[in-house]
Amino acid sequence: MTFSSIPEPLSAHQAILARRTAHAYRSDPVPQEAIHRAMEAAHHAPCHRRTYPWRFVVVGPQGRELIAQVGVDIKGATRPLTPEEIAAVRGKLLSPPQLVVASQMRSGDPHQSKEDYAACSCAIQNMCVSLSSEGIATKWSTGGILSHPGTYHVAGIDPRIEEIIGFIWVGFAESLPEVRRPPLEAVVRGTP
Repeated sequence: MTFSSIPEPLSAHQAILARRTAHAYRSDPVPQEAIHRAMEAAHHAPCHRRTYPWRFVVVGPQGRELIAQVGVDIKGATRPLTPEEIAAVRGKLLSPPQLVVASQMRSGDPHQSKEDYAACSCAIQNMCVSLSSEGIATKWSTGGILSHPGTYHVAGIDPRIEEIIGFIWVGFAESLPEVRRPPLEAVVRGTP
């Protein structure tokens, strides 16, 4: 898919409603301009006390291969993996065309750390909505691979200074799931 064939951007409201977590991606590359706009949107997230605790690493092809190997090493730590299992782990980690590692600056203050995580979450949502507005899907992924020293090494992140809080997978989705949410009245109430 070329950048010129991406549909007209959605409004912010439309992009929020259209955003879904994608689990399968096409191999089409993501335009770097869209990644840049998403990073800019992330950097404009609300942030109490202006700590700007979010950090992002856009992982290139060599880094992706190394992260896939970390995934294989983690999965194979307790027993040898079959070639099919290795291919499945690699496929999961290499399938989306783009990977962004999201991290949070560490704070010694538990209250500040909680507020900073909220700010980072807002930044990640801004990134995902920005990409959604251009027809690009995302997935905020967590799990054991985030805390593995190999992941920190590949991303060039010092674990004493930053904590990895997610992989953001980015690409054009094969399909998007339908999500059934409770009615709005079930989650919103007012007071007199």
